Amino acid sequence: MAFLPIILVDGPLTAPSANSPVTNREHHPGSPLLKNRGLLKLLAFRVQVVLAYQIIAVVVGWHIYELTHNALSLGLIGLAEVIPYFSCALFAGYAVDHHSRRMFGVGAGFLTCMNALLLLSTTLVSYHNPALLIYAAIASGGIARAFISPTYNALFALCLPREQYARAAGMGSSVFQSALVAGPAIGGALVGWTSMTVAYLVAALLAASAALTLLSLTLKQPPLAEPSPILASIREGVRFVSGNRILLGAQALDMFAVLFGGAVAMLPAFIHDIYHAGPEALGILRAAPALGAIAIGIALSRHPMNRHAGRWLMAAVAGFGICIILFALTHSFWIAFLLLLASGLCDGVSVVMRATIMQLSTPDAMRGRVSSISGIFIGSSNELGAFESGIAARLMGLVPSVIFGGTMALFVVAATSYLVPPLRRLDMQKLR
Repeated sequence: MAFLPIILVDGPLTAPSANSPVTNREHHPGSPLLKNRGLLKLLAFRVQVVLAYQIIAVVVGWHIYELTHNALSLGLIGLAEVIPYFSCALFAGYAVDHHSRRMFGVGAGFLTCMNALLLLSTTLVSYHNPALLIYAAIASGGIARAFISPTYNALFALCLPREQYARAAGMGSSVFQSALVAGPAIGGALVGWTSMTVAYLVAALLAASAALTLLSLTLKQPPLAEPSPILASIREGVRFVSGNRILLGAQALDMFAVLFGGAVAMLPAFIHDIYHAGPEALGILRAAPALGAIAIGIALSRHPMNRHAGRWLMAAVAGFGICIILFALTHSFWIAFLLLLASGLCDGVSVVMRATIMQLSTPDAMRGRVSSISGIFIGSSNELGAFESGIAARLMGLVPSVIFGGTMALFVVAATSYLVPPLRRLDMQKLR
């Protein structure tokens, strides 16, 4: 069945030969990032899997709202994904650290492909309750996503010397956000110009290609973590994160800001009820935050914010909250686009800084577990935020619920600044 997890395990990755096109972190610190073929393959995997995920997200949102015309049903999409994600995330980190830094990501790509094909079938077959199958596919997607982030972060650290982490994090963020721009735009265009069936098929092909790209990656890697009981190993990762106030504070700041300030999940309702537009407009608005994040990611890859990083981080998250409030207040489609673009600029600063903090703070043998814990903070915030937004929209109305969320994001910044002063005073050089 498409919603059963694929579990693939391999041994240590083989070392490349002298003529191998793939590189690793033995590269000289000053070597150009674009000549690092191992990094480029890893980024290609990430681009393709994110494109597939984003196309599915846009099409599913449109699909569900067409079936139900209920904002709460949009929130349930997030809940359907986050429950299995939560259930698998810590075990996924353990698996990546102890069994394979690559093959679980390959399996996740193929699982995403099968989920897209299951969604495709709901457009061709007259099921009695298609929404139930849609939610089942989304739940299976939560399982797949639990393995993608630990895989990416564990392999990322093997491709580069530490001196290039900050620059590469900016480059990785730009690539990631490029996929976040293109995915919604492609998904909306495919639905508007062709059909949901074609959109789901494209997502399936991208996910399969992502899995094959990662399968072709060859890197030398240090030994996997020593075998240990699963729960004890997970507790070790939790203790590491909870004992690092800067890392924990950065994760919590982003989680709660996005949890309350996420307006993207409600975009189908805004498109239908306020802007009175079609799926192409949904793709444009969903792409706007990522477009802003691309611009700031490119800038930060060239000019990292090492000094006063904590202050910049707090200011960026506060700016994100303000943009969300103003977005809720406008009835102009293009002003809404600009505000979501600005929110992406602010969020992009947070993404790059958080990734740099995690890479600089984490030992190689714990990267899978720490990444999975980070994923619980960060990766689930959008889905929980979608559910929170759906409930709030049901109780308060669409626009008041988004204003409330942006206001709460500002409160989270103030609370974090007060409770975690080391994060507010952070300079990145202290983590090197």
